[in-house]
Amino acid sequence: MKTILLCLLAAGLLGEQPAARAQSAASASELRIAFGSCNRHDLPQPLWDDIAQDKPAVWVWLGDNIYGDSDNPQVLRAKYDAQFNQPGYRHLREQGTQVIGTWDDHDYGRNDGDKNYPFKAQNQQIALDFLQEPQNSTRRKQEGIYTSYAYAVGKKKVKVILLDDRYFQDPLFRDSALVYHPNPTGDVLGEAQWAWLRQQLAGSDADAHIIASGIQFLPYQHRFEKWANFPVARQRLLTLLKDTRPKGVLLISGDRHIGEVSRVPVPGLKKPVYEITSSGLTHPATHNTSEPNQYRVGPLVNQKHYALFQFRPHGRQLRVTASLRGDDGKVFYTEEIKLNR
Repeated sequence: MKTILLCLLAAGLLGEQPAARAQSAASASELRIAFGSCNRHDLPQPLWDDIAQDKPAVWVWLGDNIYGDSDNPQVLRAKYDAQFNQPGYRHLREQGTQVIGTWDDHDYGRNDGDKNYPFKAQNQQIALDFLQEPQNSTRRKQEGIYTSYAYAVGKKKVKVILLDDRYFQDPLFRDSALVYHPNPTGDVLGEAQWAWLRQQLAGSDADAHIIASGIQFLPYQHRFEKWANFPVARQRLLTLLKDTRPKGVLLISGDRHIGEVSRVPVPGLKKPVYEITSSGLTHPATHNTSEPNQYRVGPLVNQKHYALFQFRPHGRQLRVTASLRGDDGKVFYTEEIKLNR
């Protein structure tokens, strides 16, 4: 394999991490980034061979990477080890795909875990072990698992920004009907992470910015966890995008055990913002057939699936195709996205 530049900034600059592995020479014409969430180590995992056949340069875990749900570090490590050594996932890593990721509540350690979870610092290190984060990484010394990476595709640059939506999240109330009630003044990221995110976006020279969160950013009509349960934080994020005007904003999320593509116009941005939710690697919500989402374009996918971005430089532009994909090469939906410039 011919080594090309993956990370264009040295470690520590603006919080970006150096990419660990090389891409093939084909990356000069296309960059493939696959992602997914909601994965149980003890259930069948039929998608890894499909993901490997797509030959992504990067795999992004979006949370619930295991269902740890334990305060016991030995329990968490055993589940992570089982997933790490799962044959299909191991093959994906060994073929050269770089693995990066963030977490959500089940791998954080507790369902609906928030900033008050007492074992969050302990579990951060265990999660980073699973992601093979270097021991000297600044990510191991900070509070929270957030970080960013940069990848080259031709002369263009794609930045992946991984948020931590658990470490600093304010509490939510869930009633006996399992409905989450909004926290009208609550926050998701915490001030340190907000400042870091602004730094990542303001003045960035990337041609596309993938911003990842475990929970959904844009949809608001469902009763489950979402950024819309924190309306001030959600609006703050949209305002930050308007103020910093990063090129090519793409939101990605998991958690929901469904897949869908949402599109929302944001005042101040020339193009709508897209969110691709990919959730249900091992146990999708097959009963969910008609959940409302006024921002959805395309179908609601309730089968096991993952998502794939294909970035291709075209003159001065960077084009991207987003798709939700299943077992045996099935493609549930494809969207050609015009990126804001």
